[in-house]
Amino acid sequence: MAEHPHLLIVDDDREIRSLLSQYLEKEGLRVTAVRDAVEMRRAMERAHFDLLVLDLMLPGEDGLSICRELRARSQLPVIMLTARGEDVDRIVGLELGADDYVAKPFNPRELLGRIRAVLRRSAHASPDPDPQSVKAFAFDGWRLDTTRRTLTGGAGEVSLSGAEYRLLAVLLSAGNRVVTRMQLAELLRGREVDPFDRSIDVRVSRLRQILGDDARSPRIIKTVYGQGYVIGVPVTTE
Repeated sequence: MAEHPHLLIVDDDREIRSLLSQYLEKEGLRVTAVRDAVEMRRAMERAHFDLLVLDLMLPGEDGLSICRELRARSQLPVIMLTARGEDVDRIVGLELGADDYVAKPFNPRELLGRIRAVLRRSAHASPDPDPQSVKAFAFDGWRLDTTRRTLTGGAGEVSLSGAEYRLLAVLLSAGNRVVTRMQLAELLRGREVDPFDRSIDVRVSRLRQILGDDARSPRIIKTVYGQGYVIGVPVTTE
């Protein structure tokens, strides 16, 4: 992790931009705050950022569209800001590759904790496997490269978010062992999972879509009811 990570905040509320900038800068972070997608792109042309804090509801192009476009070309970590009760939009955001979310209204200290957790996971992105010992996993016609953190198959290279990569790598490294939802939640989000939190299931569903795994009868990522998930096809390592 950079000594003073540079954050980009995109929120159309001037007061939120100002308060978050002041608070996070006092905590040793560098902050650039903009109001919409146009200003975000200009900022990203001028500087490198370590994490994006992205409001869901923006004038013009909304946060979901921005996240979709960004994830197609970048693995920049994204934390989405959502209004309380917007469960559907929050789930869509996770499906599009957001690394975490915070519901408004929120305590800035909570957001700071989420930011630091995502930055830590991004800086130490190889979970178990260690890329020094496992260079790649091969399974069912797919190859996950742990050095480049890319997934390739018959149609070529597929873009994965940081969270999607970590989830798939952990499941593949477990072999035929079941990985519980609690274990996956602690790895991906750095905190215990709420019984009603569907974020892990959403990410698994997203991976199944990417892999062409039938959700009604999955072969690759199998659900072990009441426990978690397990890889159901042979896996070899390089």
